[in-house]
Amino acid sequence: MIISRRRTLPPTMLATLAALPLAACGGTTPPPAVGFQPPPARPSYGPVGLERVMGKDAAQLTALFGHADADVSEGTGRKLQFQSAICVLDAYLYPGGGKGAVVTHVDARQTDGSPIDRASCVAAIARRGGGK
Repeated sequence: MIISRRRTLPPTMLATLAALPLAACGGTTPPPAVGFQPPPARPSYGPVGLERVMGKDAAQLTALFGHADADVSEGTGRKLQFQSAICVLDAYLYPGGGKGAVVTHVDARQTDGSPIDRASCVAAIARRGGGK
């Protein structure tokens, strides 16, 4: 004669195990807040502070900073360099988008060659005597 012994789980564990498949389905998502407005999109010109120069042409840079301290052309590209007592800013202009040459990249460094934040250099150059 074979006697089989069956083990049963406590009722609380059975309830927990039964709820597991339902938990995987996720809960309800709360409705969006009424009157919520997403922030306005800003141009994708890179980090904040660089929008003053990115996408601008040479005339706009001259209006902002005054005359360039160096103006170098090579092929279709052009580099305008602006200096202040704090930093040196190189603005690289290339043709594109149906417009003339516009700034597509900027580099910045302190006058001793040490790194500096590009947006901070743009602000410093804009405050120099020749800029507006």
